[in-house]
Amino acid sequence: MGVDWIGFGYAALVSAGGVIGYLKAGSVTSLVAGLLFGLLAAVGAYLASHNPKNAWISLGTAGTLAVVMGLRFLSSWKFMPAGLMTLASSLMLVKIIVGMLKTRPHKS
Repeated sequence: MGVDWIGFGYAALVSAGGVIGYLKAGSVTSLVAGLLFGLLAAVGAYLASHNPKNAWISLGTAGTLAVVMGLRFLSSWKFMPAGLMTLASSLMLVKIIVGMLKTRPHKS
């Protein structure tokens, strides 16, 4: 199995977003949420790297961020940061779901 580089990149993006939110706006909530969800995304990528069927943490993390940041985007219509995270999380959801469907055993 290969390393889930896309998943680790997504985890880094989420973590960096939390740090940038803290540095620019002094938002401790952004820092804590960014680091927590970044850690969860990294753990999910690590687990999926070893077993592609074990993508549930990644699925939950990306799904939660897609919904939460999507709602923030719809209320503000500002692309940064809510729109970017909605887009990135939605793309991760598609990647995870496609990966899970490819690894399912086919019944004949």
